[in-house]
Amino acid sequence: MIFFPAIDLKQGRCVRLRRGDMATAIEFNQDPADQARIFADAGCRWLHVVDLDGAFAGRPVNGSAVAAIMAAVDLPVQLGGGIRTLATAANWLDRGVRRVILGTAALRYPDLVRDACADFPGRIAVGIDARDGRVAVEGWSEQSDTSALDLARRFEDAGVAAIIFTDIGRDGVMQGPNIEATVALASAIDIPVIMSGGVSTMADLEAAKAAGEGVIAGVVCGRALYDGRVDAAEAVRLLHHATDGK
Repeated sequence: MIFFPAIDLKQGRCVRLRRGDMATAIEFNQDPADQARIFADAGCRWLHVVDLDGAFAGRPVNGSAVAAIMAAVDLPVQLGGGIRTLATAANWLDRGVRRVILGTAALRYPDLVRDACADFPGRIAVGIDARDGRVAVEGWSEQSDTSALDLARRFEDAGVAAIIFTDIGRDGVMQGPNIEATVALASAIDIPVIMSGGVSTMADLEAAKAAGEGVIAGVVCGRALYDGRVDAAEAVRLLHHATDGK
C-alpha cells in the first residue's frame, strides 16, 4: 500500500480545504518545492499534487509551482486539476509528470480517458470524487447523478492505471476516511483504487491497512500531515511493503 502525501496548490502556495470549499483554504507552506523536499526527506515514494485553481478554471493554473516541485525532488508525481484535454495531459506527461489524473473530464468526456490510456499506457489515473456516493465535478462545485461505482466500471477495459477515490464529505475535516466505501469500490472493480479524504491520525492509517490490505492500492493524506497529526516517515513505514510503487 503506497502512501501519497498531498500538495494542494492555490495561487502557487500549499493549502488545504474543507470539503473542497475554496473559501476555507488554509495556507500551510508558501513554497511547494520546499514542501516536496520535506516529504522526500521523510522517505515518501510518490507525491499527489492537485492544481486547485486549475480544477475550477478548467485549465492548468499553477504550472510554475508544479514545475518547481518536479525540479526539487526526484519522486514520481501524480497530478490532477484542470486537465481536460488530451493535449494538456500530453504536455504534463512530456514535462515529467508520472501520471495525470482525469476527474471532470472522465465524467464529461469518457472517450478522452480511453484515448489518453491508449496514448500513454500506465500513466492515466481517474479521479472519482463523490458526495453521498454521487460523483461531483468542476472542482466539486457541481453534483452529478452518476454513482462512483458506475463511473469506475466505465473504464475497466480502458487501461486506467489507478482510481483516486475521494469521499468529499470526509475531505479536510479530520473525521476519518470512508474506508468501507473505498474497500467496497476496490472490491467491485479490477482497477487499483487509492483512498483519499479524511485521514486524520495514524490510527486511521492502521485501520486502512487492516481493512484494505491487498485491496486498496494506496492512501492519500493531506491536512493531517500539515497539522502534525500524521508523521510522513511513520506513515510510509506503516503502509509500505516491498514494492517500487510503479
